[in-house]
Amino acid sequence: MGGKVTVVGAGFYGSTTAMRLAEYDVFDEVVLTDIVEGKAEGLALDMNQSRPVEGFETKVVGQTTGLDGSGYEAIAGSDIVVITAGLPRKPGMSRMDLIETNAKIVRQVAENVAQHAPDAVVIVVSNPLDEMTALTQLATGFPHNRVIGQAGMLDTARFTNFVAEKLGKPVASVKTLTLGSHGDTMVPVPSRCTVDGQPLSELMSADEIEELVVRTRNGGAEVVALLKTGSAYYAPSAAAARMAKAVIEDSGMVMPVCAWVDGEYGIAGVYLGVEAEIGREGVRRVVETDLTQSELAGLLEAAEAVRAKQADVQGL
Repeated sequence: MGGKVTVVGAGFYGSTTAMRLAEYDVFDEVVLTDIVEGKAEGLALDMNQSRPVEGFETKVVGQTTGLDGSGYEAIAGSDIVVITAGLPRKPGMSRMDLIETNAKIVRQVAENVAQHAPDAVVIVVSNPLDEMTALTQLATGFPHNRVIGQAGMLDTARFTNFVAEKLGKPVASVKTLTLGSHGDTMVPVPSRCTVDGQPLSELMSADEIEELVVRTRNGGAEVVALLKTGSAYYAPSAAAARMAKAVIEDSGMVMPVCAWVDGEYGIAGVYLGVEAEIGREGVRRVVETDLTQSELAGLLEAAEAVRAKQADVQGL
């Protein structure tokens, strides 16, 4: 397959994403960067030593970067850059509480990505997700289709898992969909949720479904509250890595992601959680799905909430 992918930020999220990408064995090289001296290099050394055991050839390269942009030359020629840089949440914090701190970090990263990997597709995972995705597009100046955010993949994974556990079914038999934003205005799409092809509404009461929707919406906070230090990374890294894999394989897979919406659903000029066809150019197209009136109303509401916050990031 070949190709090169960079993961910026070697915290739990970034390092786990790098490991997953390496284990797919579809890239020639995975570059992991961090501002903590030696951290990325040490993790890369460790990961490379797992190659004979797991049987993959992808090489992992670690690189310390400076706030002055030093070290970023290691990302040159990357097909994909996953940005995980920024602070994770602490118990009691909302994603929005991170906005000013993470905006500074993400802007600096985005400018370096634009300079050293000008042709890359960028996958943003830093919180608050929708706002940081919008900021990354502004700071890189990349076309909108090449900057996407990871949210829907994670939210649907959480929702699917909760439904499967509640009904005692294998996760493979459950299909769910969430749109909107990552957080309070997440829009579940019950009309697209099935178990073995049967509508979820026939298997669970509206109250039971709503309970799982709320748990999904608060999925990250539930993990943060239990961990007390740091936030979720196993499920989020799986979601980001699968998106990167779809890009490098030019798969055309339809995934729920945070993408630029320009007319679809009657919504324009905003980054929003929608289904999109993913390929080498990032988003090939936004896929409009049939929504009920209430689902569409929820999506329009999410769009306006996110639009207001995304307007704010321009000054950060």
